[in-house]
Amino acid sequence: MNRRSFLARSVAAAALPSFSQAAIQGGKLAIGLDHFAVRGTGWKAAQYIDYAASLKLDTVFLSELIVLESFEDAYLKSLKDQADRLGIKVYVGTGSVCESSNTWKPANGTGADHLALTIKIAKALGSPVARCYLGNQKDRSTDGGIDKHIENTIKSIKANQSRAEAEGIKIAIENHAGDMQSHELKGLIEAAGKGYVGANIDPGNAVWALEEPMKHLEVLGPVTVCSSVRDSMLWEDENGAVSVQWTAVGEGQVDFKAYAKRFAELAPGVPLQVETISGFARPFEVQKDEIWKIFPKHRDSDMFKAWMAMAKRGKKIPSFKAPDGPGKKDAEIAYQKGEAERSFDWLRANA
Repeated sequence: MNRRSFLARSVAAAALPSFSQAAIQGGKLAIGLDHFAVRGTGWKAAQYIDYAASLKLDTVFLSELIVLESFEDAYLKSLKDQADRLGIKVYVGTGSVCESSNTWKPANGTGADHLALTIKIAKALGSPVARCYLGNQKDRSTDGGIDKHIENTIKSIKANQSRAEAEGIKIAIENHAGDMQSHELKGLIEAAGKGYVGANIDPGNAVWALEEPMKHLEVLGPVTVCSSVRDSMLWEDENGAVSVQWTAVGEGQVDFKAYAKRFAELAPGVPLQVETISGFARPFEVQKDEIWKIFPKHRDSDMFKAWMAMAKRGKKIPSFKAPDGPGKKDAEIAYQKGEAERSFDWLRANA
């Protein structure tokens, strides 16, 4: 190892424990807002920071660069100063860095370049991570399957290894919209390098990948550096299909008291950041052969059996639809804020 690499790794190692101590207040998990939970507001970064502060949260996760009004240094410094003044730790993220994914946006340049930009912004805002993801479940059905996209994601990540290490920032890969199962994401992280890459864990997206959240946590918890969390309700219909509806924390089937306890053990210092995306149900036709083409080795797994056990215990819950008319947007915003704020209250009382 040369002197430059040694110094970069030393800085990265020193940076993470210092935040780990700051993230835990009064011995409890730090709690934060993933801005997407209240996306209907259409706010920009400064407003999300103010909102997090008004709720006396510990962190705000700006999980998409679109909420930033500029990438210029002066603007980013003003956001950092605002967050510091209000006692809010900022986390930063973006979308796909996989150029073969159906979610990739060519306007972003290359996956490597877009991730480099995210790392730069994360450094400016004091974020310990730069979050990104592969894509969504549609990528599992393409030629080459998910493995091809995993390889391309790793290329974008590895191209930024020296940059991430020099800045002391972890690249956090999310299990996103049912794209990867926990063992696949863990394998990606290990292939890229655990020293500078970790997981942005999402128990709601885990359920979309037919995985039970506690078992999913056991796989990814040790490599988790960031989070976006919500609860889930599953139920079977008369034909054997399973519907999944995400809920506020504490209102679904996940034992979040146990989840939070185990999360703190496996990922000490990492905050639980709420990303409620509730109000609609997605069906999974697990009684048909088609879905097993994208999850070929999962049908007989303990993980799937635990997922099905959730479905058999669950109950159908109503979806949400804001009434049409001039008050529709306000109703959607009120619903999103209610879901998020009930989640914060539940976590404060129980986590």
